[in-house]
Amino acid sequence: MKRSFVDLHLRLSSSDLVHTQTLTAKAAELGYTFVAAPFAPGTKPDEIRKIKAFCADVGLDFVSRVDLRPRSENELLNLLRKLRRRFEILCVLCETKEIARQAAKDHRVDLLNFPLLDQRRRFFDRAEAELATCSNAGFEVDVKPLLVLEGPSRVRFLSCLRREVAVAVEFRLPIVLSSGASEVLLMRKPREVAALALLFGLKGDAALDAVSEVPAGVVKKNREKLGVGFVAPGIRLIKQGEDC
Repeated sequence: MKRSFVDLHLRLSSSDLVHTQTLTAKAAELGYTFVAAPFAPGTKPDEIRKIKAFCADVGLDFVSRVDLRPRSENELLNLLRKLRRRFEILCVLCETKEIARQAAKDHRVDLLNFPLLDQRRRFFDRAEAELATCSNAGFEVDVKPLLVLEGPSRVRFLSCLRREVAVAVEFRLPIVLSSGASEVLLMRKPREVAALALLFGLKGDAALDAVSEVPAGVVKKNREKLGVGFVAPGIRLIKQGEDC
């Protein structure tokens, strides 16, 4: 069966239409079917529809996403309550242990992303993975740092990723490989992204799944949740009224 490839972290700009057209056209050329781009929490629906139209013009299915960078656990909970039904993908940028732990155990969170490159400030460990197992949150890896870092910085980053990916695999967490790219030069074909995953221990079908089946599953699950009639996983309201 032919794979549908997905990049859930392409950095588009709703205010720079030329930039958006360039990146979406390139994503389609590289062979992606779905792309997601993060928006600010206060983004208006019209701006999202505009990006969706650009993507449709080049044959891409666009997925709306918000990246949350809360300063406290209470702020995270408030944002999740407010935004869950406004965006298809909710990602939490985990910059403190407290935020990472809270995000990992909340079923409303789709992706956990650890943006800080300093290994002393990355908090994905066995305790984090165990919490995420219960909520089914995915572990997202952006490949952009692998392309821009050099020397010892790249070596340290790879060491972190090897350890973190091994933990995610052990706990059977969904692993998502994304580009994190904001310019064409940092974009790669899906199979090239999967090949980069060999550097940190994700091999073969598992690497390909991380740029296709796994992120596509996240999108499908959330679109079902946001659809009319959704009650709970596996339960939909088909009809209501006195004649039911």
